[in-house]
Amino acid sequence: MVDTATDAHTAAVDAIADRRYERAGDEYTRAARATLADPHDGQHPFEPDENGWIGDGLRLLATAAVAYRVAEADERATHRCVEGVAVARDLEHVLEHPVQRACLAEFVADYRVVGDVGDPHAAYADAVDAYEAADAESPQRWATTPLFEAAAATIKQVARGLDDGEIAITWEDLHGADPNEPGRFLAHRAQFKRQRFPSLLAHVVDDGTLAASRGTTEYNNANFRCPECGSTDVNWVADRTLCMRCSTPMERSSR
Repeated sequence: MVDTATDAHTAAVDAIADRRYERAGDEYTRAARATLADPHDGQHPFEPDENGWIGDGLRLLATAAVAYRVAEADERATHRCVEGVAVARDLEHVLEHPVQRACLAEFVADYRVVGDVGDPHAAYADAVDAYEAADAESPQRWATTPLFEAAAATIKQVARGLDDGEIAITWEDLHGADPNEPGRFLAHRAQFKRQRFPSLLAHVVDDGTLAASRGTTEYNNANFRCPECGSTDVNWVADRTLCMRCSTPMERSSR
């Protein structure tokens, strides 16, 4: 049986490597919908889940919308973000912990940025308020759950393409300085995005390019060379071997 989400994600990465961004948006959408229907082995999409595996479906919708924006398919980006807001709002009735619902509010704000649907600044302010009200214990643990990692993934993917494929946004960028103040520690995610995400998105849209997400990387791998830029720095993602610098499929070096 084909794993639709995995198959579609691989197809999205292939489309990014080929600079076919509207097709990438289609494949990310397909992956998102498959993930939302079946988020993880043994996890029903409408049952509480401390891990928040369903967040990857929300992340894929956001990334699909970014790909559509880069492809100048703005109406389709808006449709995907309207869809994302609706799903995130509905999941507020599923995920039990207030800190998870704050993360859903963070997703809503991201969709408002990417799809130009509503006021993102007000939405990020709502997320900040929700994080501070939740005041969750063990904020570092929550921040490493799949839900929270998914909420950080799209802005990281957008940013790395503007920084030569490097890790442009770090854990320290996204989170507060003191986990002993859990509300402020997690609220910093929304504050950082409010300041940076709109301009980062505008840059990739203006450039007309979107990097693949960062997977497993290796610098100066003598076995591979990028036919586009000549780099030997490798990014393995979705079972593909791409240039870490420009997301072009790598070629085996001849010795």
